[in-house]
Amino acid sequence: MQYSKNQLFFLAALRILIGWHFLYEGLIKVFNPGWTSKAYLLSAEGPLSFFFKWLGGSALATAADIITIAALIGIGLALVMGIFEKAASFAGIALLAMFYLSHPPLPWLDNAGPSEGNYFLVNKNLIEMAALGVLAYFPTSHLVGLKYYLSSKSSPEVGQRATG
Repeated sequence: MQYSKNQLFFLAALRILIGWHFLYEGLIKVFNPGWTSKAYLLSAEGPLSFFFKWLGGSALATAADIITIAALIGIGLALVMGIFEKAASFAGIALLAMFYLSHPPLPWLDNAGPSEGNYFLVNKNLIEMAALGVLAYFPTSHLVGLKYYLSSKSSPEVGQRATG
């Protein structure tokens, strides 16, 4: 795909900023030894609340914490560094879909009242899922990122075009 400089700048910026958000969310959980998703899971009210409440009350809650942290950090690193962009985007969409379904912004739910970033049907998770969809179908890592750097190092003709 051919992008204008402005398109490339904003798509790459979007990728890096979303990646930073995921990475930060994962790291902050690692460095907070008391963090657990148990209360979040037990307070689920969405259409799959039975599953999230079961998970939060089961012995698998610790595994869910580890998987969540690993997914956040892995997705974040991939997006920031510009590698496995499409896979990271789809993994991010899946993870955010779980967050959205556990606490959807539906007005009849207790925890879904209007607050910053949480509106009727639309919340931050849904918006970020849409942005990740854009990144999956308008990739930039082959132009700006580690993927570009590695491909230009392994392919002399690409490196010559880039420098010449």
